[in-house]
Parts: sequence; structure tokens; C-alpha cells
Amino acid sequence: MSGPHPFSPPSAALSRHGSPPLLDYYLLYAVPVSGANPAEREGILAEEFLLAEDHSAVGLLSTGWTVLDSRWGDASVISQRIRADAGLRRRVMPVDRATAAAIYRETCGDELPSEATLRAHFIDRPAARMPGALRLSTPEARPGFHETRVYRILFANELTPDGLAALRTSWQMSATGDVTDPGTRIVGTAGHRTRGDVFTWDLRRVGAGSAWCLDVTCELAGSRDETVGFLLRELTTHMRAQGLIPVTIDRFC
Repeated sequence: MSGPHPFSPPSAALSRHGSPPLLDYYLLYAVPVSGANPAEREGILAEEFLLAEDHSAVGLLSTGWTVLDSRWGDASVISQRIRADAGLRRRVMPVDRATAAAIYRETCGDELPSEATLRAHFIDRPAARMPGALRLSTPEARPGFHETRVYRILFANELTPDGLAALRTSWQMSATGDVTDPGTRIVGTAGHRTRGDVFTWDLRRVGAGSAWCLDVTCELAGSRDETVGFLLRELTTHMRAQGLIPVTIDRFC
């Protein structure tokens, strides 16, 4: 698995405005990743969330390639199963596109298809679509801000101590409780300011730690909100780099 990604603030990501974000890639193994070898790779999964205009998730689209079939096709079922089946997740490794391309070339001797080609395999099935955003409240924006929003990005899998340490370093995250205590729910808080917008996020345990989430508060200085999408994407990329699998992006207000 690739190492932690350096934090790329939304201001840097703005240079990519107009281009679709990179897909999320996963390697699939026949056995748990911790004991796997290259001969036990089963395939590659490429995914992306279908996003509403406010950057909350309303669906999950995916395509997969398997060694057995040697072709790309719809992978909606396996994508849903990964989120629900802890045993299956142990056989899945999140990777970036460069790593997926290298594995694909090594396995079948060909170049990984372009992202436009991979997206052509997506099937948006109504049954797989997620419910709309649940708005719990509409908070009054602080003086100097146009709007306040709160998002939750939910992730499956456990966060290792090394993974937590990497996130704390990358985000310059302040500890808010004893991270060794399973009862500590919010383990750290971080923030970023760009172009007048202010973002803060809490890293929170869900249950016993088999799931995690980021609660992200966005205070927007103006009516434009593209920095929200870039920020949510960067945070998700950092969590995936530590082995977590995004489940959904909800907007609470």
C-alpha cells in the first residue's frame, strides 16, 4: 500500500478545476491482504461517488477487472458488499491510480484504461442510489461568512496507530482525547483556511473503531462552494491512504 499522501489544500487543487477528480482504486485479493502475495491478486476495482450539487453523495458507481475474466464490467454488487462485509474488506487494499496502473501492467501486460474509458462501464442503478441529504438544522453563519455547512464522511475499516499518527502529522491535528482509550470518540481536530473560507474537521470513532468518520464544518465567505468539493476529496484521499474505505458523504446542514 502506498504511504500517506501529503496534505494538498483546496487552493492547490483549484488549478484542476474543470477536470473530473481521479477515481478511487482498490486491489482485490483471494486472501486477506496481510498475508497475500502477487499470485493471489483477483482484480482491480475503480469507483467514484455520484455527487449532488452540494457535494454530498447520492450514489456509488464502479467498474471492476478480474484476472479470471480479463475484462472490465459493472462492479456495483462488489462495491456494496465491501462496505457491508468486514471479512471481504480484509481482502481489499485501497491504492492510487499509479499503483493500480503498475499492478495492471504487471498482471496483464497492458496499460490501465483511461478514466473516461473506465467511467463508460459505470451503470447508475436506481436501487443502488443513496437517500438525499438529511438536513438537521440550518445554522446561522458567523459574521463575515455567507453560509455554514456540516458534512460527515463515513469510512469502514480500522485505523491503525501508525495511520492515526500519519494523519495527525499531515493535518497538524490537535489531539482532543486519549487515543488509546476505546471510549474516546473524537480523537483529533484540524482545520484549513483558503480564499476566505474556513474549514474544520473532527476525526471521530464510530462504535468500537471498526468505522470512522470525519465531521467537516465549512464556513463559506461567498456564494461559490467549489472549495468544499476539493476539501472533501482531499480528506477522503488521506483516509484511503491509511487503509480506510469511504462509505458515504452526508450533509447535515
